[in-house]
Amino acid sequence: MLEMLNTLVVDNLGPDGWIYIAGGAGLVMILMMLPLVLNKKVEPMDRIARERKGVALEDDNQRLSRHGDRNEHLAKYAQYLDIQDEEEMSKTRTLLIRAGYTHKDAVRTLAAAQILLGLGLLVLGAIYGFLLAGDIAFFQKIGYMIVPGAVGYYLPKYWVGKRVAKRQQEIQDGFPDALDLLLVCVEAGQSLDQSIIRMATEIEPSYPALAGEFLMVAQEMKAGKDKPDVLRSMADRCDINDITSFVTVLIQSATFGTSIADALRVYASEMRDKRVMRAEEKANVLPTKLTVGTMMFCVPPLLIILIGPSLHGIAGALSGTGQF
Repeated sequence: MLEMLNTLVVDNLGPDGWIYIAGGAGLVMILMMLPLVLNKKVEPMDRIARERKGVALEDDNQRLSRHGDRNEHLAKYAQYLDIQDEEEMSKTRTLLIRAGYTHKDAVRTLAAAQILLGLGLLVLGAIYGFLLAGDIAFFQKIGYMIVPGAVGYYLPKYWVGKRVAKRQQEIQDGFPDALDLLLVCVEAGQSLDQSIIRMATEIEPSYPALAGEFLMVAQEMKAGKDKPDVLRSMADRCDINDITSFVTVLIQSATFGTSIADALRVYASEMRDKRVMRAEEKANVLPTKLTVGTMMFCVPPLLIILIGPSLHGIAGALSGTGQF
């Protein structure tokens, strides 16, 4: 198999094919690590330590202004990058907001990333298909060109989808703790607006996405927007059943004049029970998932160890009697 692989690489890429493969693998690893290096998050304990020392961190306004400065270069290509269909534009903007990209040029940046990455991989595929692949069929060359281009075009949206799932999981994990803190603040005599701000400030080091959503709610309430509309907007941005139910509880409590503390107490208890149920569900599914790995990696070596010597002895006996 190794000889066949070596022959395939040498025939397609030449004697230095393995060097090209190693260089390409190194370039891919560098490109994969660049986002982690450039977007390194501040550790929660470091954030708390800096706040206690009075060291100011980069705030949201600076991040938003930086995003705006960076996307000003795309304004000249707005007619090519902006989505003309209003419904598709709204869906894309909602998807990006759920992924945490709330700046106004996020849709344009996503379109630029799709075009640049798609064209880049399309050019690389064309170079390989028409220059390095050798004498192959024309349809294979077109395939080498189209497949990387399609992958590059759809890769940014796949990345955004993964970010949405990760952010929703983070919000769902921190929501029970946030409800407990909110209940404590409300029972201590603070108003709902003040309780939301205090709770979001406390959970920000551990759950920044959830804290950002609650801080946005508090700022919109301060700006004078109707409380039910603000809460519904939060539920739409998060797209999580727990958040939607929480918003419904608060709106109904304000509509019927019942105690918000009592409603929060009952709902916070339900969220804690639901978190325990989710953990138990994952624990119950784990043995089933481990069965596949056990059958693949444990059973075959065990059979070789137990049956291998017997088969070897039987084969030797049959070969000695001339029946094998």
